[in-house]
Amino acid sequence: MTTLLAINPLDASSLVSTFGTAGIIAVIFAETGLLVGFFLPGDSLLFLAGAFCATDVGSGNPHLSLGPVLAGMSVAAVLGAQTGYLIGRHVGPVLFDRPNSRMFRRENVDRAHEVLERYGVGKAIVLARFIPVVRTFMNPVVGVTGVGFAVFAVWNAVGGLLWALGVTLLGYALGSSSHIDAYIIPITVGIVVASAVPVVLEYRRQKGCQAQVSADHV
Repeated sequence: MTTLLAINPLDASSLVSTFGTAGIIAVIFAETGLLVGFFLPGDSLLFLAGAFCATDVGSGNPHLSLGPVLAGMSVAAVLGAQTGYLIGRHVGPVLFDRPNSRMFRRENVDRAHEVLERYGVGKAIVLARFIPVVRTFMNPVVGVTGVGFAVFAVWNAVGGLLWALGVTLLGYALGSSSHIDAYIIPITVGIVVASAVPVVLEYRRQKGCQAQVSADHV
């Protein structure tokens, strides 16, 4: 009980050290598929899982097997998002219609429609994978908007595999070439910053469009 209370759910290193491969698979599934998991550190968890696959047994750091980690992360990422989509498709409309719902709101559906129309279904689903929180909520929102099951499944697989395999293998590559302890904090910060870049670019693009519209009306 003491060990469980000492776990920091926001610390990827703590999660990897405590729960191992099976635990981080469950966390990735929850972060991508269950709305309550939006706060979990998916990006840094994948990265550190890959890095710990490169450690030596007996080095004092956690050691994971690359094959099971890659397979588990891929399955969890794809099935998690598909679960979120099904939640949105079957339960989402009811939640959106609730006037006091804090998690589902009509404006979120409208925003999803705007994103889907601007980027197209495939690009929106794939890009959402690399933006924290957005990757959790995009799946049920897409389900609510009526995107077909097969269409979502295809782009979900593309985005899920790019994200899960790409970030995990990046961690493995760096872990194989350097001592991971010296890089955990700066790399985690770097992942968070990199994840925020799409949001910043989208905000600047919207501001530019608004400024252009205002200029056209002058």
